[in-house]
Amino acid sequence: MNVTVKSTSRARKKAAPGVPDSARTGQDAPAELIQLLTPEGDRVENPEFPLTVSPEELRALYRDLVLVRRFDGEATALQRQGELGLWASLLGQEAAQVGSGRAMREGDYAFPTYREHGVAWCRGVDPLNLLGMFRGVNHGGWDPNEKNFHLYTIVIGSQTLHATGYAMGITKDGAEDAVIAYFGDGASSQGDVNEAFTFASVYNAPVVFFCQNNQWAISEPTINQTKIPLYRRASGFGFPGVRVDGNDVLACLAVTRWALDRARNGGGPVLIEAFTYRMGAHTTSDDPTRYRSSEETEAWKAKDPIARLRAHLEKEGLADEEFFAAVDAESEALGLRVREGVRSMPDPDPTLIFDHVYAEPHALVAEERAEYVAYAQSFEGGE
Repeated sequence: MNVTVKSTSRARKKAAPGVPDSARTGQDAPAELIQLLTPEGDRVENPEFPLTVSPEELRALYRDLVLVRRFDGEATALQRQGELGLWASLLGQEAAQVGSGRAMREGDYAFPTYREHGVAWCRGVDPLNLLGMFRGVNHGGWDPNEKNFHLYTIVIGSQTLHATGYAMGITKDGAEDAVIAYFGDGASSQGDVNEAFTFASVYNAPVVFFCQNNQWAISEPTINQTKIPLYRRASGFGFPGVRVDGNDVLACLAVTRWALDRARNGGGPVLIEAFTYRMGAHTTSDDPTRYRSSEETEAWKAKDPIARLRAHLEKEGLADEEFFAAVDAESEALGLRVREGVRSMPDPDPTLIFDHVYAEPHALVAEERAEYVAYAQSFEGGE
């Protein structure tokens, strides 16, 4: 899907596009939210981030949001039924992920955490590959270099260093691509993230740091992570920061497209803080009712990313009931495919875990493998 954001295209070695006033950093930087679509579904124009999007592209974005939410919900249900070991839901964060994911070009490379299911969808990763990892039947399930989408990273914040190093390599190769690194508000306190900021700034790496500030780092609120808006941290490292409405798919699309264009054109890194909310638990092992109020969650329901885009489509007469019914039917079909696909996944050979520990044969691993095989065989054929 191609959505046009008006920008100036320049060669990498030439001057980069300017930084919009609302994105400039410093002590006097405004804490305003970049928004192109209100919670009521009204379109807002922002001259610093102009976006031209067709009715077909709007409908495609709506479809993305609905289908991503559906397979995420199915995954949560499957975990509750004992079919998955764990699941990290993205409920409420669909717009941030779909908007930024659709802003990427084919050659751009994404480095996710463990919650970027919407970005994975935009990069063409089959949902069953995601679920296979959480079921424990594969080690990722997709080829990162085929999808330009790295495997999920469980260690908090480490992917920002990987992304920065990859972006530095892009510069040395002379390629005109960009990198985007996803992380949460809690990860912003990690040393890895701040080290990545330093390297990216000093080496002018073409990387966009996309922070999904969903208000809660497991059970700790953002106020316990920072005394200033997260996007302002970029100023201390010498590059721009922008705060965008993370529940507005159009704003996330426009701002991320601008940041990636800027990076490709030699402008260096940008920090995007997508101000959103985690509607569900941190993972299926978490109980959010122990640390946040139901009133807070209810207030964020009124900002739902899918509801606002649907409201816009209906107000502008850009989609009819036949379209919405077709998307709902496709959603049902996806849910069925996910349920049946997960339950039919074959168990892997347990000895596979020993096969790729080292690139070359290793005596200790061979010994451990033989010991495990003997142990497993001791249970065969008897009670």
